[in-house]
Amino acid sequence: MASTVTSRPGYGQLLRTRGAWTFLLPGFAARQPFAMLTISIVLLVQHTTGSYGAAGAVSAVTGVSMAVFAPFSGKLADRFGQRAVLVPGVLIHTVSVLSLTLLALSDAPLWALFVAAVPTGASTPQIGPMVRARWGVKLQDSPLASTAAAFESVTDELTFVLGPLFATALCTAIDPSAGLFAEAGLTLVGGLLFAAQKSTQPKPVPRDVHARVEHVSALRVPGVRVLIVTFLGIGAVFGGMQVALAAFTESIGEPGLNGVLYGTFAAGNMLSGLACGAIAWKIAPQRRLVVAYAALTLMASGLWAMHSVVLLAGLGLLVGVCIAPALITGYTLVDKLVAPTGRTEAFTWLTGAVALGQAAAVTVAGQLEDRLWDGAGFLVPLGGTALALVVLLALRSRLTPRSAGRTVARGVGHREPVTVD
Repeated sequence: MASTVTSRPGYGQLLRTRGAWTFLLPGFAARQPFAMLTISIVLLVQHTTGSYGAAGAVSAVTGVSMAVFAPFSGKLADRFGQRAVLVPGVLIHTVSVLSLTLLALSDAPLWALFVAAVPTGASTPQIGPMVRARWGVKLQDSPLASTAAAFESVTDELTFVLGPLFATALCTAIDPSAGLFAEAGLTLVGGLLFAAQKSTQPKPVPRDVHARVEHVSALRVPGVRVLIVTFLGIGAVFGGMQVALAAFTESIGEPGLNGVLYGTFAAGNMLSGLACGAIAWKIAPQRRLVVAYAALTLMASGLWAMHSVVLLAGLGLLVGVCIAPALITGYTLVDKLVAPTGRTEAFTWLTGAVALGQAAAVTVAGQLEDRLWDGAGFLVPLGGTALALVVLLALRSRLTPRSAGRTVARGVGHREPVTVD
């Protein structure tokens, strides 16, 4: 292993980048709702309907809506600027979450919850991709760029540690609706504070340039499509774990352990991300992604057989450890495959893929928990990662940029992708 890694610019140097804290702190606060939304919906709707299937279905509608609209949000942010997209989006999301919460509490029919879930997911602020795009503006081709990618993945994982813990604690200790009320409040305050940091946002494409340039979607890049499938599998892990852990802890009469177990899983993810970000890998990122994903599939294969809290926590920790390298490597590959002017869109495609995978997972896992045995939902992470691994192995060559350069998916005066030094 010593021959495969070297030292790299560290987190301390990264965080001393001028102006970084002005968007990092509000960005971190605004990210928390993203990790709270799904689990808060599951816990509230399950409480009001008594069905994990119904809870998973409502959560799935939210996730699908998020996945469909997130790339459009990224395109609009690239075109008009992040502030122009964030401010109305934050306001719409806050109203939508409150509406969904009140409908659930009033025992509204399931179709009404589905209707409310659509704008809730569609308006979810894409803070993570926007922060990554701001790092790109600050660092450009600096050696710190890869450190920033790792740092952002660690921040995402810390969010997935704190968010579900916070949401579960609120829902179990105060009221089943408290998680969604808190999510709406954090979105409003954090999102508006982040939007206020105008000096660090990427500059929008000028109107006259936009009128005479053909903008090719990041989805046209073959490597991005492979990464989308890969991230769908990761979303299946997140969604399957959320539902299956909630059902498992309720079946043993300890619902409060749900947040602890999910936090342990996410903590493994975060710690692994810290380690990955502290070193510079000499192994090609394409190979790292395949190895990390194979390990993730292997670890997920044993979840369904765990019937002890201690064993489940231990294996969940290992599953989390395997996720971070895959996420970090995927986001790093975007920097190599997509031009800077299209990265916000590319990042939102990946974020949307995680949301879509999570949506499908909570739906399937909820049905399995209702119809089969307690813990059957743990089959979902295995199935999702196994299918994605097959695609990744078959198409991994598409993750290599042409001539080891950078593939430009969107740029001035180019109709076809070209490579630049």
